[in-house]
Amino acid sequence: MGPDDGEPAAVAAVVTEPRFAQSYRDYLRRQKLVDTQHRVQQLPDGTVALPVLGESLTELHLQELRESVAPGSTCVLTQLRGALPSKAARGRSPAQRLCREVSRWVEGRGVPWSAALQAELPRSWQRHGDLLLLSEDCFQAEEWKDLTPELWETVASALGAQRLAKRGRVAPDGTRTPAVTLLRGEHGWVEHVDNGIRYAFDVTQCMFSFGNITEKLRVASLPCAGQVLVDLYAGIGYFTLPFLVHAGASFVHACEWNPHAVAALSRNLELNGVADRCQIHFGDNRELKLSDIADRVILGLIPSSEEGWPIACQVLRQDSGGILHIHQNVESFPGKAPQTPRNRDVEEVEPWLSSQEITNQWGNGDSRDSGKIVSAAPKPEWQRWAQAAETRIAGLLQQLHGKPWRTRILHIQPVKSYAPHVDHIVLDLECRPCPLVD
Repeated sequence: MGPDDGEPAAVAAVVTEPRFAQSYRDYLRRQKLVDTQHRVQQLPDGTVALPVLGESLTELHLQELRESVAPGSTCVLTQLRGALPSKAARGRSPAQRLCREVSRWVEGRGVPWSAALQAELPRSWQRHGDLLLLSEDCFQAEEWKDLTPELWETVASALGAQRLAKRGRVAPDGTRTPAVTLLRGEHGWVEHVDNGIRYAFDVTQCMFSFGNITEKLRVASLPCAGQVLVDLYAGIGYFTLPFLVHAGASFVHACEWNPHAVAALSRNLELNGVADRCQIHFGDNRELKLSDIADRVILGLIPSSEEGWPIACQVLRQDSGGILHIHQNVESFPGKAPQTPRNRDVEEVEPWLSSQEITNQWGNGDSRDSGKIVSAAPKPEWQRWAQAAETRIAGLLQQLHGKPWRTRILHIQPVKSYAPHVDHIVLDLECRPCPLVD
């Protein structure tokens, strides 16, 4: 992580003697200068601090307090650390506090507040520790541009954050680079803890999927002691880390071509104390030189990991085979022909064993920012896609090794609803070489 951004933002306050506090407050309220989000506080030296809207308070106001409101009094404008929220502030929702604070601040800058500006306030955000990631549709009007960067101080204070970033659209560059702009703060590094595993990443460079927590929990419980795994789309370590930390994998080869994700992955391996059991392969996994090594292969790319299937077959152990964990988005429109993997000029052969045993187990999980959890009941579209994938994998294995392999559908796991009528599922496919027949 980068350096901490420090203590909560200081609040402007007028400090005076207790006997003058009520007169001061009455004047400040009439001038619309009272900061209603923070309570009046008595300081250790006996003086009283009155939180104010510092950007609107002028030296003329202070002079009037000393000479007209309470003649002979003394007051100073200071920055109050650790200001306590007022009762009114505690009773408002974050969105209400944001609207109140921003509207007051904007009007204090001489800009009329309007329904159009209010409609552009963020309605949702992600909280990453002391950093808030705002939605892409907020603060877009031209009027906001003349109010930044000071605007971000008010937004951060209203929402109880130190750092602010604003989300854009994911760049179509093959690395899912988020178009995130850091608005306030020195760096975008944040940290999440899932199932006892620490994930650190830079929100301006990498994405974090809350919706795959159920799959991370599931793979963490798989019996992988002594096994070697290949994670073809490792990212920041979504599945590499659960396999190493909880499932007992002896070693993981983690493939990733986004340099920012590689930096986060490297840090996360160190944070979780498993760096000695993982090798990072930076670059295009289709050029991976590994072969005949893996007991399991993770293909955690959506909407489809199909481009990685040939290399997954290449890295499976030739003597005993292994298990592929294949992620896929599957459409389930009623009456629509099922999705099938593309042939890609590979001859398809019937596997020796095509299991109809498809089991589904489901646990509670977190699907924030990723759609709703799909039903645990298996859908025909999932089964049809899984059977087509099984057939294609069998064809790839026979083409690669010159002999047939047995394939078997062990499990189909729903992860989340990715979009209307589109489900993110994981197929656990067992692949074993057929025994030689004399």
